[in-house]
Amino acid sequence: MRERTIASHFVRAALRGAQHQGLDCLPLLRQAGVQPAVLEEPRARIDPQQFARLVQLLWERLDDEYLGFGRLKSKRGTFAMMGHAIIHCRTLEKALSRGALFYGLFPDAPTIRLEREGDWARLSVDDSSLWDPDHFLVECLLVIWHRLGSWLIGQRIRLEEATFTYAEPAHIAEYDLIFPCQRRFNAGRTSLLFHARYLGMPLLQDERTLKQFLEHSPADLLARPDGGDSLTSQIRRLLGRDCASWPDLDAVATQLHLSPQTLRRHLREEGSSFQELKDHLRRDLAIYHLGRDELAIQDIAEQLGFSEPSAFHRAFKKWTGLTPGAYRAQEN
Repeated sequence: MRERTIASHFVRAALRGAQHQGLDCLPLLRQAGVQPAVLEEPRARIDPQQFARLVQLLWERLDDEYLGFGRLKSKRGTFAMMGHAIIHCRTLEKALSRGALFYGLFPDAPTIRLEREGDWARLSVDDSSLWDPDHFLVECLLVIWHRLGSWLIGQRIRLEEATFTYAEPAHIAEYDLIFPCQRRFNAGRTSLLFHARYLGMPLLQDERTLKQFLEHSPADLLARPDGGDSLTSQIRRLLGRDCASWPDLDAVATQLHLSPQTLRRHLREEGSSFQELKDHLRRDLAIYHLGRDELAIQDIAEQLGFSEPSAFHRAFKKWTGLTPGAYRAQEN
């Protein structure tokens, strides 16, 4: 499901580099279909496609794949050229190593390292050369390299741990989706740890599939929700899109081969609850439909299981700080 929405924090963070360089970002927001009001509302969220479009527009306007956060630009096309440099490698280890070497050719670029630690492999990014107050670019680089590697071998690389050199942020709840693994802050480096068995796997892609991949990457990699191994991700997949036929907690527990009590306890440990999961899924489905014109707001309310539109309006305002009408409205 692609309805996992993007928190307004990441919209603000994505714009910081461009704003630091004096760029007026309001026209870009309008082109991406993002309401400027989203920037002022901490609870607001946007559709992943809107976020991908905004990132693409920033790259085009700045001619910089580092989005204004680097000392020097990484000109558009650099990521694509790196893709061509690694696509004929025999194994993932060779591809990631060559990709890191490729970016190491550019002065003042963030240093990317791939190291083995016994049965484990660690991909780290040194962001000391960046102006990145929200740690947005360094987290983007981790996400992009992880998902690039997964695409290359045709299977999702399961993460064991993500480490960060900075303190735990206020939007920590979002990290379950971005880095679905154990997370450690105030660490010695910013990195991803995964099993070394993936490094020996052969690349399943070629120049033909690379061309298709690059049409929407790396922006699409940032906006695409991770499949996720967490319990919350599994439950969201079981619930699906049809709110009217959602199974109750007991039925979900049965499908997961857990007792209802154990399911509730595991959800508490992940900082969630079954009701909160359903509310968040309704919110994401609402944002998905409001970003398109196929359904009237009243029809969306009915599809999401609300008895009347006013109840939907109240719930959506509580979720995002905006009314459904204000969210759907576009700047002229």
